[in-house]
Order: sequence, then C-alpha cells, then structure tokens
Amino acid sequence: MSGSADDWNRRVIDEFRANAGTVEAFEGRPLLLLHHKGAKTGTERVNPLVYLPVGDDFAVFASKAGAPENPAWYHNLQAHPDTTIEVGTETIPVRARVAEGDERERIWEEQKRVNSNFAEYEQQTTRAIPVVLLERV
Repeated sequence: MSGSADDWNRRVIDEFRANAGTVEAFEGRPLLLLHHKGAKTGTERVNPLVYLPVGDDFAVFASKAGAPENPAWYHNLQAHPDTTIEVGTETIPVRARVAEGDERERIWEEQKRVNSNFAEYEQQTTRAIPVVLLERV
C-alpha cells in the first residue's frame, strides 16, 4: 500500500476513534475498523470499511473500489478468520466467513441498494466481489 493510502487510512482511523465511530468523509454510511493479521507476515493491521448490518452481525465487501483483485484484508481474513472490529466505541470479537449463494446475493443486492458506490465497483471489475460476514463470537 502506498504511503498516501496509509496516511488516508490513519487519518480515517484517528477521526473514527476521536468521534465515537463518526467520520465526516463517510457521513451517512456505517463504518467499522477491521483488525486483521497479515496472512504471511502476521503483522497486525487495521482497515476502515463501510459495512451493512445483518442482524447482530456485520457484512463487509471486498470491493477494493472495483480493482481486478481482492484487497489484502480479504486474504488475511481467510488465513486468520478470528479477529475483532471496532464499531462506534465498542470492540467486538468476530469470526469472518465468506457468504455464498442466495445469502451472498441477498446481502450484496441490499448493499448496492443502500450505497450505490458498490454497484459502480461491480461494473468496474470482472470478478464477483466477495461478501464477508463478521459474526459475533
């Protein structure tokens, strides 16, 4: 990841933590901080992600803004599915799993309905964008 992307993430994370989960650039969209370990390095990382509530759980989307490959955090969660997220002022232990079939379609269609950016990301890529459920443990 380039320095500018790292700097942007750091600013978003700092604003999130200073404002109980509110970040001006994401106004009106729910945001969480995903903690994950590097699949190969084991390095602890944090990424801000827009999410969709699914019951008591959280769906995140490996869109990478429509890039041709999945984001690093997606691969890291496959290697280390047990992790934590920050939502508002709460830290929540979760287990990640990839939604498949009808479950994936239902969640993905709802995300595109509530946040049109994701429909644009889908049009920019030939891959099926993974839907990852972060289930409370």
